[in-house]
Amino acid sequence: MKSELEAPTSTVSGEPIALPGARHWQALRDADGIVWLGLDRADESANSLCAEVLEEFGAALETIAARAPRGLVIHSRKPQGFLVGADIREFEHFADPAAAEREILRVHALFARLETLPFPTVARLHGPCLGGGLELALCCRHRVALEDAETTLGLPEILLGLHPGAGGTVRAIERLGVAAAMDLMLTGRQLDARRAQRLGLVDRVVPARHLDRAARALIMNAPAVRRPPWWNGIAATSVARPLVARLLRAQVAKRARPEHYPAPYALIELWERHGGDRAAMLRAEAASIARLFFTPTSRQLQRLFFLQERLKTFGKTAEMQDAPRVHVIGAGTMGGDIAAWCALRGCRVTLADREAKFVAPAIARAHEAFRRRLRDPYARAAAIDRLVVDLAGDGLERADIVVEAIVEDLAAKRALFAHVNAAARPEALLATNTSSIPLAAIAEELPVPARLVGVHFFNPVDRMQLVEIVTTPQTDPDAATRAAGFVRRIGRLPLPVASAPGFLVNRILAPYLQEAMQLHEEGVPLAAVDRAALAFGMPMGPLELADVVGLDVCLAVGKVLAGASGATVPAVLGRQVAAGRLGRKSGAGFYRYRSGKKLAPREAGDGGLPAADVIDRLVLRLVNEAVACLHERVVADADLLDVGMVFGTGFAPFRGGPIAYARERGSDAARARLVELAGRYGARFEPHPGFESCFS
Repeated sequence: MKSELEAPTSTVSGEPIALPGARHWQALRDADGIVWLGLDRADESANSLCAEVLEEFGAALETIAARAPRGLVIHSRKPQGFLVGADIREFEHFADPAAAEREILRVHALFARLETLPFPTVARLHGPCLGGGLELALCCRHRVALEDAETTLGLPEILLGLHPGAGGTVRAIERLGVAAAMDLMLTGRQLDARRAQRLGLVDRVVPARHLDRAARALIMNAPAVRRPPWWNGIAATSVARPLVARLLRAQVAKRARPEHYPAPYALIELWERHGGDRAAMLRAEAASIARLFFTPTSRQLQRLFFLQERLKTFGKTAEMQDAPRVHVIGAGTMGGDIAAWCALRGCRVTLADREAKFVAPAIARAHEAFRRRLRDPYARAAAIDRLVVDLAGDGLERADIVVEAIVEDLAAKRALFAHVNAAARPEALLATNTSSIPLAAIAEELPVPARLVGVHFFNPVDRMQLVEIVTTPQTDPDAATRAAGFVRRIGRLPLPVASAPGFLVNRILAPYLQEAMQLHEEGVPLAAVDRAALAFGMPMGPLELADVVGLDVCLAVGKVLAGASGATVPAVLGRQVAAGRLGRKSGAGFYRYRSGKKLAPREAGDGGLPAADVIDRLVLRLVNEAVACLHERVVADADLLDVGMVFGTGFAPFRGGPIAYARERGSDAARARLVELAGRYGARFEPHPGFESCFS
């Protein structure tokens, strides 16, 4: 928590300026004649642009312009940040693309008014400055930003199936040049203040105590507006644009198909056709984003955004130290990476295992992760210092949170927790990272079983955002809340699930992976199976995914699930593990790997099975298991199931999750197709009885 002396909000004083009827904006004129216009959106924790905020902003600009000030500084009166973008809840109010375009053009006119004010303007930035917030800031002649880890700038609209729509496509290119601006918009990535300054997005980066002074200096001694180097203009010529656009499409195609994610391709086309004409590109931007609002992709991605925000509410009431002490037991891939991530996020971590030889690879991976993620050498050294090897297990007695991440063996986990329960502080949170074993079975011999909670991370830990918070009816609710709070503290998304074999994500994923193995056993080439999944929209084919997860892990989870459901584990999985082909980590699984990179398989062709049949066999088995989980209340509702599968497995985000996909396809049609597949391939495709109740 920042002290008052370090608070990023402005401390400038002066004569208040009346803004009649304004709820969100406040203005004052200082002794130098500079107007400071501050935004504090009422009844919201963060600033965002809604219709009322924009209407008041327009009125404020008229009032301020009439006073002919020395200059204008726009800032946030909220300590959390400048502006997180548009309030996307209002997107639902658009009746059709024509109505959306009219509203967008109104915003264009308002931002053009700001851009053409006859006196210097400065955006004073701290915290998030994203989407529409950055588009507003780009209308100012200059930008000054707080030198702070919380200051981030970006145009992430592409992550919602959109592109910038308040003039950002034009102004970002004018400020940064085509290459840097397109990279920013097409990836949705966010920049820290220093990186933004190097690119030309920000003019000054200063500590909190100098922020007001720097903003004032940019008004009093306004420098020339920064422009990209002259040679950036070559890419915008009518001759070069088609070539650059072709290169941009090729880059985007490596990550997203146009039929799945139309927004990046729409952005490239927008620039290719109109990049040489500012007015035409602004008009086309409004029309383009208005169309994108109504695409199924954008609707589903907006829905997932709200569901992600819902996950962030779990554990919100938990009290958590700024630097909790975390003791991780088990330095394998999962345990070591959990420890590294916790240290990266500011926790004090002790990592225990039986011998140094088991811990050394985890520490090496951690140092490499710190090197990749932390550019500041002091921050990197601090993260290294926070991660301590603890072969003696001394950290257990001081820990606030104990995370078990040993082998998936019930007896071993029970024995370990008997020791942990005796040695840990009574108030310490006890957590298991088990991927499949029911929580009650592990806690059965604990004196207080309610004390144990599941905190199930996914591999790779530094990339997968979801963490399942696993509970039984006997679990102490406070322990579950604290576990969710811990997950939020380390920047991950907690999903409450009931303890059942495989929990939610692995249980739903297992039939999908197993069907892929069955298809391969039937003679469908590896690449054909994975290609079908990619065509559906999955980020990775199921057989490659199994290799990444680890075939030994897949086998262990499969056995647990088979024991609970009576299903069979594909024989090929057992053969692979017996042969030591464990996947990418061993250099060979279904595919072969060299230095961690997949080698092209020797097989070719499609195996004679239509891709549509391959897709339905894979995806509908997954959907059927999702229906079973929903019917059995493994998770509270369909929305949480969908967001869990998207963030836990990468299930095609533009389809919204398994239940959303079944609804879009038509639940009756999906059920009928399962009946057909059951007749051809066996009882594993029989529709679950919950189909009717889940979609009623």
